[in-house]
Amino acid sequence: MKRGIVLSILRSLGPVVPRASTREALRAGLGALVGLGVTGLLLLSPQIDPALGLYLVAPFGASAVLLFAVPNSPLAQPWSAVVGNTLAALVGVAVCLFVADPLGRIALSVALAIVVMILARAVHPPAGAVAMTAALNPEVIETLGFRFALAPIAVGTLALVALAVLYARLTGRHYPFRQFHDRNPHGTEDAAPNERLGLSEEELTGILERYRQSFNLGVEDLARLIGAAEAQAVTHRTGPITAADMMSRDLVTVGPETSLAQVAQEFRRHRFTSLPVVTGDRRYLGVIFQIHLIMRADDDAARLKRRFLPALRRLTDRRRDRPVEAQDIMSVAGPRATPTTPLAALMPMLADDGVDAVPVLQHGRITGIVTRTDLVAALARADLRAR
Repeated sequence: MKRGIVLSILRSLGPVVPRASTREALRAGLGALVGLGVTGLLLLSPQIDPALGLYLVAPFGASAVLLFAVPNSPLAQPWSAVVGNTLAALVGVAVCLFVADPLGRIALSVALAIVVMILARAVHPPAGAVAMTAALNPEVIETLGFRFALAPIAVGTLALVALAVLYARLTGRHYPFRQFHDRNPHGTEDAAPNERLGLSEEELTGILERYRQSFNLGVEDLARLIGAAEAQAVTHRTGPITAADMMSRDLVTVGPETSLAQVAQEFRRHRFTSLPVVTGDRRYLGVIFQIHLIMRADDDAARLKRRFLPALRRLTDRRRDRPVEAQDIMSVAGPRATPTTPLAALMPMLADDGVDAVPVLQHGRITGIVTRTDLVAALARADLRAR
């Protein structure tokens, strides 16, 4: 168990971004080269010019990463880039003019810039560096004042955004990304076929907010990805949904001699309602339902005793000097399925009040388990595809 936790932590420290092609990496790098190069040659000087304020600042490098490498990100859109950088510059200048302590000036500038950007729906990570740049250069800010927000920040960001739009069109990308109600390529109001989800913009926005992804993914992109995922999933099936399509495969199991305390600990740790009991070679023996351990109400006691009388009789017959084990309380007579069992056959199995999960067996060994939650999710997906 500890080894699994360590491996999980190590995996979480690795890359989470899908592997990109060399061509895409070169496309993004060339875009940043063109964007910063043209801006520096024609508009802003690489040398600091306190008088005019027309000079390059380090945060433009971070903006170039977003604009040219991840142009579909909500954080890279024109409103986020231009308004975010400009607001952060205004905040940084204001704090710089009124706060003398260097450390306090830097921390307060970035913190207030984050608050203002979120409220303005203009979150742009390089803007934090814009506010920090103002706080680190009180001499320049004393000369430029609030003009710093106009030049170099607003002027430079606008130039980068304009070049990003042009570069995206020349290289086959779409920037800014399409909004939810934009016309499709055919010039009509209908969504593309793979984006007709039956979900409104408000519902998709709610999904992003629920999973705290509104800063990472746009509504249009979410609709496109859901549609593409459903279309891909349909290609995996040519017949009815089976147990193999919906079952959980990474199972938590216990052995027949597992103590009752350990069983209860597994229920608390994983929040399952059932635990399969298997041998060392994964041969299925039975299943323990949470209801075997918890008596929910006094008026249910008689019904539960009748339902689990065989198990209670086995417990009574055991010697008192031996602790209760998993094999003493497991159910061995419940329904079972195979990987090819259809969804229609699983529904009546899980309709029984005493059955929260159905083990999926192949040659006597457990390969998965279908819970009521799995069944509901499968029905929802099937209904969505049928619309």
